[in-house]
Amino acid sequence: MPTVTDLDRVPGLAAPLRDYLAHLGVERGLSANTLAAYRRDLGRYATHLARTGRGRLDEVAEADVTGYVTVLRQGADGSAALSASSTARALAAVRGWHRFAHAEGLSASDPAARVSAPSTLRRLPHALSVDDVARLLDAAGTGEGPVPLRDRSLLELLYSTGGRISEVVGLDVDDVDGVLGDHGAGHGSGLGDGVAGGTVRLRGKGDKERVVPVGSFARSALEAYLVRARSPLASAGSGTAALFLNTRGARLSRQSAWAVLQGAAERAGLTQHVSPHTLRHSFATHLLAGGADVRVVQELLGHASVTTTQIYTMVTPDTLREVYAAAHPRALG
Repeated sequence: MPTVTDLDRVPGLAAPLRDYLAHLGVERGLSANTLAAYRRDLGRYATHLARTGRGRLDEVAEADVTGYVTVLRQGADGSAALSASSTARALAAVRGWHRFAHAEGLSASDPAARVSAPSTLRRLPHALSVDDVARLLDAAGTGEGPVPLRDRSLLELLYSTGGRISEVVGLDVDDVDGVLGDHGAGHGSGLGDGVAGGTVRLRGKGDKERVVPVGSFARSALEAYLVRARSPLASAGSGTAALFLNTRGARLSRQSAWAVLQGAAERAGLTQHVSPHTLRHSFATHLLAGGADVRVVQELLGHASVTTTQIYTMVTPDTLREVYAAAHPRALG
């Protein structure tokens, strides 16, 4: 992949490219990894411009940018062809460079302003049926000893709260409120007596906290784990505030939690791929199917924008067929 130094022979492109990368690093404070990605994307673009005879940014027209999108999709410059989503990312870097150059007076116009990224198919998140979720959760609690109680409560909590796997394994005991009644494991949320009867405090992206209700099934599983299983597991360690522990008494890792889920899916006989995010998707899908408002689901999931949550409101082909068959006067003979 070309680098900025490869373009020293075309100073009309290399100089404004260096200016833009410096702007991203100093003024916008992008990380080294993000800057490296910009450098690769823009290096490929600048090399393409040089090969097509564009030695200065002022010489670049909208057709050049549009043509470059085609090059990216087809790999016509000898590099790997990119998917629609990767092309959109690369085009974002190109548009940012041209916008910066125009604002700084390095070019008279912005040739990329009206160039759109290739459309990408929005895939429906994969969700389990309610029955499959029940089979999965039942399979997690099989066996004797503290580990099955831990595994059942872990998966029940993932589905009950819609939490990310990192958020749930990151819970401390004090993040749980209203699960053990007067002998509660947590403190201070003031919401333990709400409709769900208990809450957990999840820490999401950007260390943002949200308090999420815990349903009765998850609350019962958590109570069984806290009363009968956590102490035996904790005795193997040197003491930790973590809610979910491994057999050495330390905090359960994301990898171990993933293994718990995979084992339960196999025992439940689920043939489709199941990941921790599958339970998160199932949580959102089942809430919306039950009539929950999308903005409530947004808050529960910890999405910064409702746009992210709205993908769960997309209608599936099966639903379309069912509604059509039930509602259209000439759908059925």
